[in-house]
Amino acid sequence: MNVSEHNKYAWDKEVNTGCQWTVPVTSDDIQRVKDGEYTIKLSPCKLVPKEWIGDITGKKVLCLASGGGQQGPLFAAMGADVTVFDNSPLQLGQDEMVAKRDYLNIHTQQGDMRDLSVFPDNAFDVIYHPISNCFVEDIGRVWAECYRVLKRHGVLLSGFWNPINYIFDMDEWYNKKNLVIRYSIPYSDVVQLSEEKLAEAVRNGEPLEFGHSLESQIGGQIKAGFIIGGFYEDSFEDDLLTQYMDTVIVTKAVKL
Repeated sequence: MNVSEHNKYAWDKEVNTGCQWTVPVTSDDIQRVKDGEYTIKLSPCKLVPKEWIGDITGKKVLCLASGGGQQGPLFAAMGADVTVFDNSPLQLGQDEMVAKRDYLNIHTQQGDMRDLSVFPDNAFDVIYHPISNCFVEDIGRVWAECYRVLKRHGVLLSGFWNPINYIFDMDEWYNKKNLVIRYSIPYSDVVQLSEEKLAEAVRNGEPLEFGHSLESQIGGQIKAGFIIGGFYEDSFEDDLLTQYMDTVIVTKAVKL
């Protein structure tokens, strides 16, 4: 099956149903940023350290697989030249709505995060890449493309799931509040779900996911040419696994 096409329409559906990752920031949020408040996140709770970004004014920022009218408008309100790239047209529509509403300069581009061929080499100063590479199978291509389109000394800010999230049976997790180990890493909905569960997910228009190893996530960035210059972990406050460990990883990688 064409997972990219499926997930495109699945995320359009998430917009229509009001998923929290599709709800745009408010005009008040934008004004607070213009007044000097710093609110950039790559994970549920912790702010990205200010020194990871520095003075963003006038810099070219690519918000990669980051539609939804959330972080892209905040970067624009900070004075950056922002391009939001996402697979979902409706997610991009949220950024376009905020840009029009609050008079922000935001460019949008629809496409698969593994193919940034619409952009030339050395085009961006910063790439902001929140938790989203779980929706594609081959993340090596994502890291390679990020390296190509970043300028020398450019910064890649990425958030992604700790792969331990994907070893558990999600039905047991969400419906019975039990942590039952079921799957191996690397994980794939397409390969490891039963035919019945996969068919149900496709029928319901649910995004299909992949659980990537830390070697693919962190080692993949290094293999692409990046130097890892920052790292921290975070969690969702009400997540079942959070009582035992953090579940989200954030990295800062630099192109040298």
